[in-house]
Amino acid sequence: MAWSYSSSTSSSNNTPQEKHEVFISFRSEDTRNNFTSHLNGALKRLDIRTYIDNNLNSGDEISTTLVRAIEEAELSVIVFSKNYAASKFCLDELMKILECKRMKGKMVVPIFYDVDPTDVRNQRGSYAEAFAKHEKNSEEKIKVQEWRNGLMEAANYSGWDCNVNRTELELVEEIAMDVLNKINRVYVGDLDHQIAKYEELAKLQYQFFVSTLNTVDLNKHNATVARITELKMERSLRLLRLSSDMLSDLENSNKDKRYPF
Repeated sequence: MAWSYSSSTSSSNNTPQEKHEVFISFRSEDTRNNFTSHLNGALKRLDIRTYIDNNLNSGDEISTTLVRAIEEAELSVIVFSKNYAASKFCLDELMKILECKRMKGKMVVPIFYDVDPTDVRNQRGSYAEAFAKHEKNSEEKIKVQEWRNGLMEAANYSGWDCNVNRTELELVEEIAMDVLNKINRVYVGDLDHQIAKYEELAKLQYQFFVSTLNTVDLNKHNATVARITELKMERSLRLLRLSSDMLSDLENSNKDKRYPF
């Protein structure tokens, strides 16, 4: 699956094309073509740059490129699904993500998709079956216990349970907004889109005025320019992250100003 380089990067290249903000860990066969792609799309619409492994979790060990991608991300999203624990690759990814949280203060957001959080935390159901197979390999006993501890740790973090009464569209949009807030980003793409449309309209209105020299046409142009100014001010205020209370105080302060003449 190919993603736009402007919003997401992939391990199909030796190094990420652009610095990403969010790393998404998931079991490919479970969620690549449904939930994870929808979540990535929601993050993309908010201009959040993500890193998704496009190598289908092949092999038993994560690559140095993937390790670096986890280390460089501000936040990692872990999509726990029924077969996540069956993959040693995913479990090693998880351990690296938790290491970065402990050592570098990176953020982690667990998502429980089609699996109960307690099954992940206590390795029950499909997770118990996965570990029964892992434990057959006596050489991995120490690693298996580390994986168990990691799942318990990650499942205790504040996250999202997908087994709730809402549509997947609503869910991924809420998660995307949560991620946006956690990485301390402000979305202004909607305002940029409006500003661009009004600027194009103002240009056409002015061209029409020049050809007609009609005052009514000039007034329409001036009204559009005023709207552009309002939108740009709204954009600036949003980037400043001013709360409604702060905006109210600012407005009252301006009203109370007295200028000596």
